[in-house]
Amino acid sequence: MKIIEVTNLVKIYKEAEIEVAAIDGVSLTFEEGEFTTIVGPSGSGKTTMLNMIGGLDRPTSGSIQINGTDIGKLRSSELIDFRLKNIGFVFQAYNLLPVLTAKENIEFIMQLQGKSKAERDQRAEELLQAVGLLDRANSRPNKLSGGQQQRVAVARALASKPRFILADEPTANLDSKSAEKLLEIMEALNHEHQITFIFSTHDQRVVRKAHRVITLVDGKVASDEKTTIHAHN
Repeated sequence: MKIIEVTNLVKIYKEAEIEVAAIDGVSLTFEEGEFTTIVGPSGSGKTTMLNMIGGLDRPTSGSIQINGTDIGKLRSSELIDFRLKNIGFVFQAYNLLPVLTAKENIEFIMQLQGKSKAERDQRAEELLQAVGLLDRANSRPNKLSGGQQQRVAVARALASKPRFILADEPTANLDSKSAEKLLEIMEALNHEHQITFIFSTHDQRVVRKAHRVITLVDGKVASDEKTTIHAHN
């Protein structure tokens, strides 16, 4: 099932009177259950692309349809609400709230969604179990390693039961062991629960696990290839 449709997407930034097209006429569709990575050299438009799909940045022209909703036409307040219900984010810098425990960080999104305490409790514990951190539920971020913080960030991204997860360089700050562990967890979530992941990355470990690799060069799609090795049928 098609969940994201990107049509003729353009994003132009002005730099000292010069216009730079960070994304230049990109059209792509993403299906439910994909494990896709967007690669390309620095400045190729990977993060810009992810930010626009996630509604964090608005396109200059073109459209992004998510489950049939053109997110470019939503007002800011509607967009915030739409993101909350449909999109999970995992950032390079973890972005956990330092004053909250791992469990509270995961519950925070559900609180914004108005979920009951019982429901939040149960879901947060299930997710901590899924990322192998139930024993660290009451630890604050500064008491967790980078890899553990990123696993909490994945659990938090899943808390709202989003349609898909956008992960921007999720392994960039991790050592290889933590990165492998994180990727295993995300792969299992994708395989067992059909959770859709779209990454932007420089990391070959992420690329090797992807089922589809989209290469951007100068804001255009240079290639879009499905990898058969990992195809789960």
